[in-house]
Amino acid sequence: MASLSTSAYLRTPLPFPSRKPYALQNRGPYMDTTLRTSHGVLTLSNTVFVRSRPPGLRSSRSFVCFASALSPELKQTLDKVVRSHKVVLFMKGTKDFPQCGFSNTVVQILKSLNVPVETLNILENEMLRQGLKEYSSWPTFPQLYIDGEFFGGCDIVVEAYQSGELQELLEKALLS
Repeated sequence: MASLSTSAYLRTPLPFPSRKPYALQNRGPYMDTTLRTSHGVLTLSNTVFVRSRPPGLRSSRSFVCFASALSPELKQTLDKVVRSHKVVLFMKGTKDFPQCGFSNTVVQILKSLNVPVETLNILENEMLRQGLKEYSSWPTFPQLYIDGEFFGGCDIVVEAYQSGELQELLEKALLS
């Protein structure tokens, strides 16, 4: 494999999807540091990954993704949202029209308990979707927050509902 300079990895146009190796480049003080892998994407803080392309391949699309999607402004907004409502559900779709079976399951559980819930559709904003994964340290959706604290995803909600723990926690949160 031919060695490419560091600058060749920055904002390089390429077709998508492609099965070319990823190039990871540190965006901090050590701009020369790169790491290539053909097995997927590594998540490093303060790092941007850009897919490389073979020489001579032309395309109008480029694929750039920043590893840290949780900006200070987004973190502040998320803090405000989860603290201003007793029960918040970040989900795919809306409570009236869930677009994911797991989101639908959590909505049905909360409806059966007659819990007033604030829902946010993560499919409407990709930065919100990626930032929430960092905010909660939880990679999947839906994400349920109760009384300002992350509770869990669908599997945890179902388990807590079946054991009665969810009902108790929601009663305490709604009474406080």
